[in-house]
Amino acid sequence: MAEAADFLGTSPSPARRWLRRTGALLAGAPLLAGLLQLPAAPTALATEQASPKAAAGSGTVAVAVAVNTLSPAAPTDGDTVTVSGTVTNNGKQTVTGAHVGLRVGPVLNTRSAIDDIARDSTSVQSATGSEVGGTYVEKFSKLAPGVAQAFSISVPVDELNLGADGVYPFAVSLSGQTSTQPWEQLLGVQRTFLPWQPEEADTRTKTTYLWPLVSTVHMTARTGSNEQQTPVFLNDDLAGEIAPGGRLDQLLSLGRDLDVTWVIDPNLLASVDAMTHNYQVQGANGTTTAGTHQAVANRWLAELQAAVKDKEVVTLPFADPDLASLAHNGTRVTGSLSHLKEATDVVANTIEPILHTQPTTDFAWPVDGAVDPSIVKVATSAGADKVIARSDSLQETGGLPYTPSAARPIGGGTTAVVADARLSTAFQGDLMKAASGTLAVQTFLAQSLALNGQTNKQRSIVVAPQRMPTARQAQAMAEAITALQDGNWSESQELTTAASAKPDPGATTRVPSTSAYPSALRKQELPRAAFEEIAGTQAELDNFKVILTDQSRVVTPFGRAMNRGMSTSWRGLAAEAAGYRGGVKSYLDSLTGQVQLIDKSDTKLSGRSATIPVTVQNNLVQGVGHLRLRLTSTSPRLEIGGDSFDEQPVTVSGGHSQTVKFTTTAKANGQYAVVAQLYTEDGQKYGDSVTFEVKVTEFTATVMLVIGGGFLLLVLAGFRMYTHRKRAAAREAEEAGTDDLGEAHEAGDGTENPGRPDERLHGESGTRSGADAPEQPSDPAADTPAESTDPSGTGERVDR
Repeated sequence: MAEAADFLGTSPSPARRWLRRTGALLAGAPLLAGLLQLPAAPTALATEQASPKAAAGSGTVAVAVAVNTLSPAAPTDGDTVTVSGTVTNNGKQTVTGAHVGLRVGPVLNTRSAIDDIARDSTSVQSATGSEVGGTYVEKFSKLAPGVAQAFSISVPVDELNLGADGVYPFAVSLSGQTSTQPWEQLLGVQRTFLPWQPEEADTRTKTTYLWPLVSTVHMTARTGSNEQQTPVFLNDDLAGEIAPGGRLDQLLSLGRDLDVTWVIDPNLLASVDAMTHNYQVQGANGTTTAGTHQAVANRWLAELQAAVKDKEVVTLPFADPDLASLAHNGTRVTGSLSHLKEATDVVANTIEPILHTQPTTDFAWPVDGAVDPSIVKVATSAGADKVIARSDSLQETGGLPYTPSAARPIGGGTTAVVADARLSTAFQGDLMKAASGTLAVQTFLAQSLALNGQTNKQRSIVVAPQRMPTARQAQAMAEAITALQDGNWSESQELTTAASAKPDPGATTRVPSTSAYPSALRKQELPRAAFEEIAGTQAELDNFKVILTDQSRVVTPFGRAMNRGMSTSWRGLAAEAAGYRGGVKSYLDSLTGQVQLIDKSDTKLSGRSATIPVTVQNNLVQGVGHLRLRLTSTSPRLEIGGDSFDEQPVTVSGGHSQTVKFTTTAKANGQYAVVAQLYTEDGQKYGDSVTFEVKVTEFTATVMLVIGGGFLLLVLAGFRMYTHRKRAAAREAEEAGTDDLGEAHEAGDGTENPGRPDERLHGESGTRSGADAPEQPSDPAADTPAESTDPSGTGERVDR
């Protein structure tokens, strides 16, 4: 009973186990007395407490012990514990007379004691407990340098002499001798833990394990010009993650059989859903190739739908925005918080149509659960009222002798759900080797059992692992959760239930100051320049969308792309994050540039007034409108539309252009600069302006007088020539008429005409002049056309 009392909050073991172990101690007393009478010799315990150099002779012998499997991870009465792994001689001397043995130490009383062993798990200096011995060893006649040997030892749990419920240090050691030290000594060890709770605990911890489905950014802002707007992916890496054996496929396959709370980034679902249809993959120099993994995407989504059915699903804001970066560097940039609000608002329309389940959206999860007042303020600004923190950030300062429940109020109607740091970080690091995964599982179970034994109060504990565990980390997590759920000291609980649990009155509720935020995490944050760049892109998008007939084709893909530009997944990838943001802006620039003014060459105006044409080109697939084209004169001597500038509305169908004509009036000759600029209806400039020169060659009054005088002289000269020719013709006709008259007189009756010969010949025609005179065959043709009486139109001459 005293043994149980040493472990805080544990129950005494059953009487039968106590009597059995007491009998074993009594039976071993004579043997112990005989051993004490032996002469002093280098015992195993003395050897393992010596310095490493002494234990290894010249320091050239070191044996690595790897525990690849330990099953069951949490044994109970009647179980047989099987340990397998390898021993590798990393030294230069051959080890002879070697054997692998199992060692069990005394029960550990605190969680910090577990930490100490985990930090120093391979040192031959540290105490390892007594060896089980007997037949539960594996012998090797020799271990050659550089050679790994496999071992496997099975031992009934009753032979381990476990006492009270709790956590026991459990070590696998290799002992042997070398030519320079021909006596048995401890040459290598691997320490781990054996949780021992054979019967159901009086009080079981309620444990919530978050199971995250989060990935990096995969989609660009680019879409196809077709009606379906085929999405363009940065690469095809997501296909590898959801393919059989991929990271996300492993998380899905493992998580479906666990009692966990799914934490999902809607961006991941939207990306996989986009892959179920036609999609393109971005290549070099802006080229794209068709994606081919539609079947993989459909299978993964179907399996996810089945896995989360009737399970709790908590969703992050779209693309998992970096709340800490936003709080520390983005809040002073106008519009940054609105992106967080948009990322939250689109969740329901993303999750429900794909998973056919109602998600919980009122949780915020800062990276690594690190919080300060500014992070809490930002996290709750978009509607969340629960913030998932971690106990190494919101640390206990009240002196509680146990780990309190996760939920606690932190003011303003906000609840902090404080995840346990030890459990949450148990599976970080490289777990590619089987031994690393096994140690992580045993450490996790040991910490969980030690936490449960701290008090008889039932508590709600939350485990929030890393956001993107590797496939091997996920396998180890699943192994630990399975053992935990099969164990006798814990029961599963949903996150929403944990968040609503009654807070421990002694738990810390004070959020740490901003200066306490970890510097290592701060160095990974998105800088202020990143949020300024996003704000610039948003301003350009706002200016662009107002001219479009179908704004959704642009607003939706660019809005989601800007959300992705703020993703937590960019931490530690500053160059890649900047490249992504730059790519989004460059693509938007290319789209806005599709609506532009056509460059115009210098123009010549002849005359007092004329028209100037300016052409607007629209190479988008959709029409544009709500634009005004303004033509501005830089000189008061050239008026446009009767003023210094004129504006006209512009509406252009997709793939077409429109020419707009402006009336100009020149007051004097000269060369003047004219500026054409598109504006949106709210007065914002759109696109680049076009400047060109207008050269005016107007006729002055003096010039017109000279030209008019010259023309009059020309007319008078023509008229004089005309009358001269008419008179000459008349004289010739008169002479001819005199000859005819004489002949007629001779042939007639002799009566004399009293009139003058010319009057008689010309009659009425002699009184006609100018235009009324009949045309004669000898008259010259007119050398000028008839002058029009119509008013002069504008634009007599416009040269481009």
